[in-house]
Amino acid sequence: MTTAAAKLHGGDMAMRLPSPITNRRLSTLPRMASFAPRRHIVALAAKRSPKRLKYSTPRFTKEGELVYIEVDPCGVDAWKLQPVIDLLKQGAVGVIPTDTVYAIVCDCKNHSAVERLRRIKKIESSKPLSILCRSLRDIDTFTMGFPRGDGHGHANIFRAVKQCLPGPYTFILTASKELPKQCVGFGTTNVKYASRKNVGVRISDDALCQAILQEMDAPLICTSVKGPKENEWMIDPTAIGDIYGPEGLDFLVDGGVRVAEPSTIVDMTGPYPKVIREGKGPILPWMVVEDDESPLRHDLIASGT
Repeated sequence: MTTAAAKLHGGDMAMRLPSPITNRRLSTLPRMASFAPRRHIVALAAKRSPKRLKYSTPRFTKEGELVYIEVDPCGVDAWKLQPVIDLLKQGAVGVIPTDTVYAIVCDCKNHSAVERLRRIKKIESSKPLSILCRSLRDIDTFTMGFPRGDGHGHANIFRAVKQCLPGPYTFILTASKELPKQCVGFGTTNVKYASRKNVGVRISDDALCQAILQEMDAPLICTSVKGPKENEWMIDPTAIGDIYGPEGLDFLVDGGVRVAEPSTIVDMTGPYPKVIREGKGPILPWMVVEDDESPLRHDLIASGT
């Protein structure tokens, strides 16, 4: 800086002006500050676990009110169900008809959807749920299957079961590793060897239910729509929407008023097929009826359709 310039800035103040080198350092500060937030964001992204990202499922974001679709119970206008199928694949939770009572359903492979279903129905995480299957192939995939004859006097129950499916039965089977853990309960010290490993399976003989299932990539988690009283099922879709809509339902398929008859539950995990709840499905000769007040029986009856 020249002497004239120094005098222009006033006496000793000219001596305290930064050197050209300091000026260059100061000029870089704004540029460095602009990069700082970007480095911070990259550091946060690096902390996310690749394994966690691999198994994460999309969370459904609800926009607007309950989606209500009225369909002919015979399924002649099943094309109306496409929005419901799309919602289920996105992680929605809703109500559909079955061949027994109405059921609250969601995609069994969507963890956040299963959590929401449990919260809407107020089902503890340790309690088992049932699945609506598309076919016997689903049952073979997501469970260990039905008992088969072994040539040593044990009957081939599978042949008998095929005669009543699809139909109003829920069969309790041992879950396979293909079924996500949250579908059968996380388990506690009390239920570790019971509800954690068992799951109720259904193949519903209902045109609307089957139309939805055939478009899905996996079974649907299902639990019956019950009223405020114990062993009271809600069969009027309008009333279901009024009660469960505010609880967080995303859609409701109106297939008409149903008869309050839940499915017959048969436990296939023991030495013989044991009926633990008599319902719409008739008791067949190869089924055994006996009293059972076990916690597992109570849990399955509470959640089954």
